[in-house]
Amino acid sequence: MIMVKTVKRGGKTYNVCEACDYGYLDEETARACEAWCTKHKSCNLEITKKGEYLGD
Repeated sequence: MIMVKTVKRGGKTYNVCEACDYGYLDEETARACEAWCTKHKSCNLEITKKGEYLGD
C-alpha cells in the first residue's frame, strides 16, 4: 500500500512522494507519483510537472 506523507511549507499543505520528494497539492497525484517511482525506479515527467520538488 502506498502511503504519502504530508508536509506544510509556505502556507500550503503538500502530499509528498517518499520515493522522490516531489510534493503535490492533491493526494491522488502524490500516490500516482510514488507508484510510478517505486515500480520504474525513475520519475515520470508528466506527473512531476504537476508538483514541486521539496527535497533538501
